[in-house]
Amino acid sequence: MQQNTKSSHSFKNLLDNETFAAWFFLAPALILLGIFVIGPIAYLFYLSFTNGSFTNVGMTWVGLKNYLRLILDPDFYQVMWNTAYFTIATVIPSIVIPLGLAVLLNRDIILRGFLRTAYFLPSIVSLVAAGLGFRWLFQNDGPVNVLLSNIGIEPIPWLSSTVWAMPVIILLSIWKQLGFNMVVFLAGLQAIPVSRYEAAELDGASGWEQFWYVTLPGLRPTLIFTTITTVIFTLRSFEQVYVITGGGPLNSTNLLVYYIYQEAFGQFDFGYAAAAATVLLAIAMVLVYFQLRTWSEDS
Repeated sequence: MQQNTKSSHSFKNLLDNETFAAWFFLAPALILLGIFVIGPIAYLFYLSFTNGSFTNVGMTWVGLKNYLRLILDPDFYQVMWNTAYFTIATVIPSIVIPLGLAVLLNRDIILRGFLRTAYFLPSIVSLVAAGLGFRWLFQNDGPVNVLLSNIGIEPIPWLSSTVWAMPVIILLSIWKQLGFNMVVFLAGLQAIPVSRYEAAELDGASGWEQFWYVTLPGLRPTLIFTTITTVIFTLRSFEQVYVITGGGPLNSTNLLVYYIYQEAFGQFDFGYAAAAATVLLAIAMVLVYFQLRTWSEDS
C-alpha cells in the first residue's frame, strides 16, 4: 500500500514538470501521427528509390533511377504544366469569389439565410456526383451546347477539345470549393469588431477604403487558412479528371495525382509513381511554406 502511494506521488511529481506533462499528453496524438502520417511518408520516400512491388517480393533498390526517368519523361512535364495551370486558375477565383460573396452576405439583405445555404450546398455534394453532372452538362448534345445553339453560337466540343476540357474541370473545382471558403470568410468577417468600421466611417473612409484597410487586415488569418486549404484541395484533385475526362484528350487534362494513379495502378510501376508522389509532396510543402512566410512578412 505504501509502495503504491509512493508511485502515485512520483507520477504526480512528474506531471508537475511542464515538459514531461506536455509530452505525456501529446504522446497519443504523436503516436497516431507517426503511424498514419510520418510512417507512410517515410515509406513513400523509400519506395521511390526502388522498383516497387505489391508484396515487396522482388523489390530492388534502384537509387535515383525513378527521379531520372521523371526528368526525362516529356509526359511528366506536360502533367506538371497542366497541374500548374489548373492550380492557378482554380485557386485565385476560389478565394476572390467567395470573399466577395461573404462580404455581400454579411449584410442585412433579403433572403440572406437562403443564399448562404444555396452557396454552401456544392461543398457537401460528392465530387463524383458533381463530376457526372458536369460531364452531362458539357457533353456534345448536353444542356450547355443546347443553350449555345439557341442563342446562335456554334456548339463547342467541350470534353473532346484540348482547349476547353480543362476549363470544365476548373469550373467544377471552383464551384465545389466556393461554399466552404465563403462560410470560412463569413466566420472571419463576424470576428472583426464593428467598432473598427465605425471609426473608419467617422474618419470619412469610403466603402472600398473600409474593405481595404479594415476588412482585409482583419481577415489575414482567414485568408492564410483558405489559401492553404484551397491549394491543397487543388493539388490533390483526382475525382474530377477520373470522372469527366480520364486525363484526355491527348493528355491535356492529366493532373499530377491522376498521373500517379495511372503509373501505380495502371502500369503497376510503384517505384516511379512513388517518385512522382514525392515530387507532389515537395511542391505542396514548398507552396505552403512560402504562403505562410509571405503572409507573416506582410503582418
